[in-house]
Amino acid sequence: MRQIVLDTETTGLEHADGHRIIEIGCLEINDRRITDRHYHVYLNPDREVESGALQVHGITDEFLADKPRFADIVDELIEFVQDSELIIHNAPFDVGFLDAELARLQRPEPIRMADVASVLDTVVLARELHPGQRVSLDALCKRYEVDNSGRDLHGALLDAELLAEVYLAMTGGQVDLGLELHAPASGRGRTGGAPRVSTDELIVVRADAEERAAHRARLEAIKAAAGRCLWLETESG
Repeated sequence: MRQIVLDTETTGLEHADGHRIIEIGCLEINDRRITDRHYHVYLNPDREVESGALQVHGITDEFLADKPRFADIVDELIEFVQDSELIIHNAPFDVGFLDAELARLQRPEPIRMADVASVLDTVVLARELHPGQRVSLDALCKRYEVDNSGRDLHGALLDAELLAEVYLAMTGGQVDLGLELHAPASGRGRTGGAPRVSTDELIVVRADAEERAAHRARLEAIKAAAGRCLWLETESG
């Protein structure tokens, strides 16, 4: 199953007020493995970045002045995410901005993100798994022990990278920490993989009945929250 973790940065909080996307970061998960395929672009929004947004992501008007516009990159973005499942933290925000950008193109056949890919909102998933708990990306990184020490400012590609690791941990899958993006925008990527050890050094400890029951309950909870659980599907197959 091909999934795309997507994040954006914007000039402000509300696209209805004319705010625009200034950064898009996407990376691919294929069969629950983070691949080296990613898409990343900065955009000229043709308007100023609000001071509040600038404090969040640090992306200045001067930096964006020579960057392409959304209309220049929309086809390659659509090609990258086409027919995937988009994994987005607080999806209504990012999808709302993307749909607003698509609407501005005034193409003969209007398109929305729902026409391109399905969407999974990890805020909704996190609230189902951890009711009453904080579900910000930073809080989830802490809960699932994902290293976000390099996140001094928000960045679309960095945040997509962190969310990919959180999502895989949150849905019970293995996070492959050994892969690096070819050209991370900030130079701040995942931590290195665990050291390799010989299988001769491993001690196998079998789960008892109580542990197996707890494991089964955890898988059923994942299935209930996410709609599927690959481990259960493998067992039934």
